[in-house]
Amino acid sequence: MREQSLAGQAAFAPANTADIADAMIVSSGLRIEVDRRRGRGAGLNPTGRFEPLQRETVDDGWQTWEELPPFKTEVQVEKPRTAITRNESPDLSFDRSINPYRGCEHGCIYCFARPTHAYMGLSAGLDFETKLFAKPDAAKLLERELAKPGYKVRVIAIGTNTDPYQPIEKEWRIMRGILEVLNKANHPVSIVTKSAMILRDLDILQEMAAKNLVRVGISVTTLDRKLARTMEPRAATPPRRLETIRTLAEAGIQTAVMAAPLIPALNDHELERILESAKAAGAAEASYVILRLPLEVSPLFRDWLLQHYPDRYRHVMSLVRSMRGGKDYDAEFGKRMKGAGPYAWQIARRFEMAARRFELTRRSVPLRDDLFVPPDGSGVQLSLL
Repeated sequence: MREQSLAGQAAFAPANTADIADAMIVSSGLRIEVDRRRGRGAGLNPTGRFEPLQRETVDDGWQTWEELPPFKTEVQVEKPRTAITRNESPDLSFDRSINPYRGCEHGCIYCFARPTHAYMGLSAGLDFETKLFAKPDAAKLLERELAKPGYKVRVIAIGTNTDPYQPIEKEWRIMRGILEVLNKANHPVSIVTKSAMILRDLDILQEMAAKNLVRVGISVTTLDRKLARTMEPRAATPPRRLETIRTLAEAGIQTAVMAAPLIPALNDHELERILESAKAAGAAEASYVILRLPLEVSPLFRDWLLQHYPDRYRHVMSLVRSMRGGKDYDAEFGKRMKGAGPYAWQIARRFEMAARRFELTRRSVPLRDDLFVPPDGSGVQLSLL
């Protein structure tokens, strides 16, 4: 193991030196061996950006590579003080959300939530996919928050950061506990996932749908099985996601398709096919998001492109930068989700026309917030005032 100080160095290369940085990644041996990361999305595991030292695995000639074990999923318990996270972003349609997990085993290479692992002293690369945090007390914390005097009801969004139905949910069942609390309190919720595991909770979702308290968005990134397998290695296959849309819609649940993210010269040509297939499955509305490459996501995604689609690398990144003012990413509100420039404008027009053609333009019925019944407050600390 070799360590070097990051002091005075840029943790990640700026856009104008990106190609040089990519060449350094390939030649330096930073890429983790395939056998150690099989079934994972990222090929790198760079040190978190807040760490004072950068650690790099090197072969010292003593055959140490053979002793390194494959990356395995590890889950730690996280004890947050609250379940609900608030935000004031003008780009988002909600002001509160719940994240049952930190990190995501789906391993989607493009995931914009990867940089959040740096706050735990971990890497946005393979650590994000393998070193996960579960919040088993989330349902209890939520019940306490809903029971507080003066709580004002607004739609709670779930799945906006990491997927609440990622594989470890099968064992931990945190999301189901959250839904049970929301259903009992008649609290509106919006869910985003790319997992067919949501059908496990169809009984609760149907009860909530009957009272117009839930809507679900299913992310369909591509219909190409090969691309999906490399880009989202542990997520549901495209056919299973379409079947999930069908099952939810037939159960009377407001269901939307999310074509996200659209990656120029890689999957954006599928936009119309995705919307058409989702409509045939029963989706009632649609949305899209342009690829976002904040912070550590950029070098991870560029390395992934070099591994799997080297012939498209320059074209993809050129178009990405054309929509981001010449950079890999522009975090400005109003632009970060849709991009800017001629190519972004073209995608927006294509989406508008396709959504209109397939009748996916109608807005979902607003979820009700007048049925809310506060929990009984058991376990809530009483005020001394």
